[in-house]
Amino acid sequence: MKLLVVGSGGREHAIAKKILESKDVEQVFVAPGNDGMTLDGLDLINIGISEHSKLIDFAKANDIAWTFIGPDDALAAGIVDDFNAAGLKAFGPTKAAAELEWSKDFAKEIMVKYDVPTAAYGTFSDFEEAKAYIEEKGAPIVIKADGLALGKGVVVAETVEQAVEAAHEMLLDNKFGDSGARVVIEEFLDGEEFSLFAFVNGDKFYIMPTAQDHKRAYDGDKGPNTGGMGAYAPVPHLPQSVVDTAVDTIVKPVLEGMIKEGRPYTGVLYAGLILTADGPKVIEFNSRFGDPETQIILPRLTSDFAQNITDILDGKEPAITWTDKGVTLAWLWPQTATHSLMRKVSSFQPRQTAISSLTMPVLNSLKMAKTFFQTEDVSTCLSQQQTPSKTAKTLSTTNSTNKTQKASSIEMISVARLTNKTL
Repeated sequence: MKLLVVGSGGREHAIAKKILESKDVEQVFVAPGNDGMTLDGLDLINIGISEHSKLIDFAKANDIAWTFIGPDDALAAGIVDDFNAAGLKAFGPTKAAAELEWSKDFAKEIMVKYDVPTAAYGTFSDFEEAKAYIEEKGAPIVIKADGLALGKGVVVAETVEQAVEAAHEMLLDNKFGDSGARVVIEEFLDGEEFSLFAFVNGDKFYIMPTAQDHKRAYDGDKGPNTGGMGAYAPVPHLPQSVVDTAVDTIVKPVLEGMIKEGRPYTGVLYAGLILTADGPKVIEFNSRFGDPETQIILPRLTSDFAQNITDILDGKEPAITWTDKGVTLAWLWPQTATHSLMRKVSSFQPRQTAISSLTMPVLNSLKMAKTFFQTEDVSTCLSQQQTPSKTAKTLSTTNSTNKTQKASSIEMISVARLTNKTL
């Protein structure tokens, strides 16, 4: 079986690498991919994610069994619709179903209609109306660009002035182009954030291990939100009862609602949640795997990933299994970052306490991990980015032709990955 992954980042690298582990997979192509992927035996195809007809022609010519779509912008552009129209299987939501991500206003409308817990909100395309709403509600308050903005379209404003400035930048200064032509302004929710992923086909879904990421750009939980500076899975201090509640009050009603709306969902559903005093609530939905969450969740999968996706696409019950040992961590950082901006363990507070304390029985037997948690700066226990080693594995170096920085990630520490290795 030959398979195709569409995308070029660390997320797609992790997906393609995991697919290639399958005993039934002969070859995995990635379009367009990046040079780092060749280190893991993946074959790169020089076709961009927006070149749907070329991707379809390639899939037909190479007898691709199915295609895994990674990026949100490809899904929003209707790549799955085009593959399906050509008689090809693709794992990902249609453009209509992916609107859960590419329009925050649409997602809010679905949540309100189907009684899914989320923050109170208003949607605005007029700056003066948005400003009046902000001044009425006060701060802290959250300003979101309605469309896709590479994980950077959310401002958590601590003051009214900051909120008004954010709305001005989006609505009048055109900071995010058409994506910011409308803004969703939400009440600030207080609590602990976590991510809940599921493989989905219609009303059938399969929950993955929970994850938590660190979104702030700087140490001490400071700076602007990013798409994710680092993450870990699972979240061991999060009770199973919270996950069960999230499934019953969020995942099920949303998927059932999408069917009723004539937009049945297939692919990966990513629910960004927050545990409030009133229970879990939705911050946002994404219509694909997260980055860097993919790099920490998929290493924990112990079943045949390619067979799992094949079964889901065919409407069969997949035999999905996960390791319950250890914790998997990942960090992302720009190659050009100064030493002072390298990620530190302290950046994960208050989460780091939970990681270190709940995994100590594992960490005591793993020299790398033990050193890691005793070292203030992550960079001191990483090898050079260009030379992957036991302590650091380059998962992705973004294509230098269209990116100004490179990204690396560290996978650590699933006992399943380390039982036959000497550190």
